[in-house]
Amino acid sequence: MMINAIVINNSTAHRATVISTRTESAEMGMMKAMLIDTLKVKLANGIAHFIFKKKDGSYREAWGTTQHNLASAKINGRGVSREIYKTTAYFDVECGEWRSFRWENLVQVF
Repeated sequence: MMINAIVINNSTAHRATVISTRTESAEMGMMKAMLIDTLKVKLANGIAHFIFKKKDGSYREAWGTTQHNLASAKINGRGVSREIYKTTAYFDVECGEWRSFRWENLVQVF
């Protein structure tokens, strides 16, 4: 008998719950929460390429980072984490500004 298991941390579980509630789909919640985990690793390690759905319904192809040596000049430390707003923040390397997207709107990570 073989058992397959996925181990998730508290942050991933919280995101999955929020996304599940917003999308009314537990499967979508877990899938997107794990996709956000993948994106966060890529953002922390360099420039990530991803697509998300914007508030107006259009899609945004983005290249961003959270890597300190690339984004540190634009960190002022006066704000609060975007995570409390159920969004993920990234430094957009194309326009040189911080942006964020709602967790359930992440479409693809390259």
